[in-house]
Amino acid sequence: MVEATEFTPYISAFGGVLIGLSAVLLMWSVGRIAGISGIVAGAALEHGGERNWRLIFLLGLFLGGFVGAYLTGALEDVRPVLSTPMLVVAGLVVGVGTSMGSGCTSGHGVCGISRLSMRSIVATLTFMASGFVTVFVLRHLLGEGL
Repeated sequence: MVEATEFTPYISAFGGVLIGLSAVLLMWSVGRIAGISGIVAGAALEHGGERNWRLIFLLGLFLGGFVGAYLTGALEDVRPVLSTPMLVVAGLVVGVGTSMGSGCTSGHGVCGISRLSMRSIVATLTFMASGFVTVFVLRHLLGEGL
């Protein structure tokens, strides 16, 4: 049986507001869309000032998540739900998918949909449908993540 996930509407809404604010701040400060896959790729490939803002953004992303989880005690409950090989395969599949989709859920889903980009709406619907199918197959057909 699959464990129920706790419903946390206030914390989730607060997190959504923070994501939106960070996207607006990034657009306002450097004129860039907050697409995490593009930011990561640029951090690995770019040099100078273009690389610096990307590294600072990524550092803030990790530190913000860590500090929030630490302050709320959420780190105590963290445990992987899949095997390490499955996590590696999942990471590779996501990387290939973001390359094929010319972006990720943050770029298309947060920033693209807010600009009413039809390309981003279609991409996000595709991401979500793929995620639903993947979870169904892994949990109900293969028994992973139970």
